[in-house]
Amino acid sequence: MTSPAWLRLRRVVRFGDTDAAGVMHFHQLLRWCHEAWEESLEAQGIATESVFPGCRGQERRPDVALPVVHCQADFLRPVHGGDQLSVHLSPQRLDPSSFEVQYRFLLRDQDVARGCIRHVAISTETRRRCALPDTVERWLEAAQIGRISEL
Repeated sequence: MTSPAWLRLRRVVRFGDTDAAGVMHFHQLLRWCHEAWEESLEAQGIATESVFPGCRGQERRPDVALPVVHCQADFLRPVHGGDQLSVHLSPQRLDPSSFEVQYRFLLRDQDVARGCIRHVAISTETRRRCALPDTVERWLEAAQIGRISEL
């Protein structure tokens, strides 16, 4: 199953992303996952300040926070500075208050890494679980519709 274009992104590995051996430093993968999620929100017309507290231009903090409650990364092949990666996102609602995004990183159509980040919605006031914000619901719905329409 393919994903809509706004869930297929590009990433160039920069010198600062690598370690002394010239290979991608392990902690970069989860940062790239989160940045890819942010880019996909923007590509769907969702302003980052409506999702993330503390963003520039934000008049007030969002009513809902989306902390990461689980993450994992698998490294399948070395990634070097200058490599041009394709990043494929596959978001899935888990229940009314949580979702996760699976990430595939490809180099010339070959899997080089995978990641997963799971978020839970909590009220910024009570710090208790709550429903996902409408913006995230719309994003998840668009991702699902995009996958179905490309079948």
